[in-house]
Amino acid sequence: MKKAFLILPLILCSVFITQKITAESSPSQSTEIVLVSEVKWEPLNPARGDKSPQAGTLWGNRNGTEATGFLAKFVDGFSSPPHIHNVTYRAVVISGRIHNDDPAAEKMWMSPGSFWTQPKGEVHITAAKGEENIALVEIDHGPYLVKHADDAFDSGERPVNVDSSNIVWVTPHELSLNEDGPEIAYLWGNLEEGQSNGTFIKLPAGFQGQIQSKGSTFRIVTIQGNPAYHNEEKFILNPGSYFSSSGDATHLISSEEGTSILYVRTNAPYRIIPMSLDD
Repeated sequence: MKKAFLILPLILCSVFITQKITAESSPSQSTEIVLVSEVKWEPLNPARGDKSPQAGTLWGNRNGTEATGFLAKFVDGFSSPPHIHNVTYRAVVISGRIHNDDPAAEKMWMSPGSFWTQPKGEVHITAAKGEENIALVEIDHGPYLVKHADDAFDSGERPVNVDSSNIVWVTPHELSLNEDGPEIAYLWGNLEEGQSNGTFIKLPAGFQGQIQSKGSTFRIVTIQGNPAYHNEEKFILNPGSYFSSSGDATHLISSEEGTSILYVRTNAPYRIIPMSLDD
């Protein structure tokens, strides 16, 4: 059975509205927002017909060659046959309970906010239970294919399963004096400039402020809560919603209705700056 663990780096960090919008605080930036309510769903594995999970693309194209992020939706009681993938993927549970492991392993039902990786070539099954079971899945390059277990191979990579209860949260050093402020969890990658990495941001109830980014890739997906993105209008980012930018950008965010957890994929440091958005 896969062991749950998390490696903590020693340094700190660093609708379907497809039109481009511009944040008031940075007139030159371009931000894309995709609301989960407008995501277009299609079979993840068309060969399985009605038994296939559903997939909704947030960025990229899983049938192409580029980096891609998509939502995967599983019905209650879903269990896949043993299979492999041709590419490694990372995933975060958004709702329901999901199990992903070796075919012979006992079920380890991962709750919302859990993180796992699935190395290419390794035989595994995926199962789900709950009224609505959704995960964010991302790949560094496509195409994303499902292949028979007989095609298994050892890529040298090893899987990681981290339940939400084992996520390690830390306070960014510049916010260390704020007892009830945002927190960050480090999930994967290299935090050096120009290197890809994945983190969680936890915004406390009542948070208002900015997330300043400068990476050529900066993508955020809501995992829990209902944060708002503030622009000429206010976009409620329900779980599964997404926004992105490239280059220097300032994102005005609030979490007024409770705690929010955001998944961040980027390749440069970013800053979280609490401040009032009511002025």
